[in-house]
Amino acid sequence: MTDRQRNPTGAALSLLILDVFRLNGRLLAEGDRLVAGLGLTSARWQVLGAIALATAPQPVAWLARSMGLYRQGVQRIVNELEQEGFVAFADNPHHRRAKLVTLTKKGRTAYEAADRMQKPWVNRLAKSLNAADLAAASRVLAALRQRLDEEAREED
Repeated sequence: MTDRQRNPTGAALSLLILDVFRLNGRLLAEGDRLVAGLGLTSARWQVLGAIALATAPQPVAWLARSMGLYRQGVQRIVNELEQEGFVAFADNPHHRRAKLVTLTKKGRTAYEAADRMQKPWVNRLAKSLNAADLAAASRVLAALRQRLDEEAREED
């Protein structure tokens, strides 16, 4: 086998990656549709979720890292959300310039409404799927993400 050929596992992983890309596009489109009436997009919903689920207010860089995204992209979305009253910035006692991001009442209300809308949607989507299969898929995706994180650290 030359360096240009995939082994059977590499070929299977390539197909999985393509499926994940296609799934991501569909999930973003469906997420946009689901939360459009709340003044959100999938990207905004994702950022609100990261803020809502954090154990304490965090700066944008930490939020981006927890989502596996670039800080600049998350910063743009946070700035939009702040302009529309979904989030607010608070002083960070550990860093003068890296403000902490917090949900406002409007942001918490929107996030909770999106969560309520997501539950019946995800339950319909999960119909006829097996919980054990989904858990196995989640473990595979987590292992791939971890491997990518490790390779990125080795390159730094």
